[in-house]
Amino acid sequence: MNELGIWEIAVLSLLRQEPMHPYLMQRLLRERHKDEILALKRGSLYHAIGRLLRAELIAVAATGRNGRRPERTTYRITSAGRNELTRALRKMISTPRHESSEFMAAMSFLVHLTPADAIARLEERCELLEREILEKHNVVRAVAARIPRIHLIESEYLLAMQKAELAWARALAADLRTGKLLWDVQDILRQAREEAKTSSTRRE
Repeated sequence: MNELGIWEIAVLSLLRQEPMHPYLMQRLLRERHKDEILALKRGSLYHAIGRLLRAELIAVAATGRNGRRPERTTYRITSAGRNELTRALRKMISTPRHESSEFMAAMSFLVHLTPADAIARLEERCELLEREILEKHNVVRAVAARIPRIHLIESEYLLAMQKAELAWARALAADLRTGKLLWDVQDILRQAREEAKTSSTRRE
């Protein structure tokens, strides 16, 4: 496979501990609060397992049935899988990536709202962020007593990013309220039409 996705990383990480079946993988991911970074959908897990099998990064360890339960396949990580997990993690952690963000994209079109409307929307976002930050902080604090910090690092990161976003959004809303940042939607649209007309004339 070209590059490991986060689901492949999750599966390889679990199988590096010990061989296990998908049901146990899903349960452990939920218990360890990995649902903050993964959409815990059964299909996503099985798709990742299929890709890893085809790439020979994991292999079937056993297939069996426990009582009346459905037959379950237990998987194990291969030596190639262990090497690829380490390589992929090193690259992901060391190399910054410009990942897409809906909020960042929306900011590039903020000019299509009036400053007053932008202030109202930013204040709504700040209220929601404050609530999410408080909830996440309470969850992390509650589980920190029984889970080693290394398993909560991603939650710390998410909290830090949300706090940074909240501070930035508050500052932007303040600049709009004080008039430090202003624009006129109709004037900007008129300028854009004129620029498009000039560009079209030049091409002709």
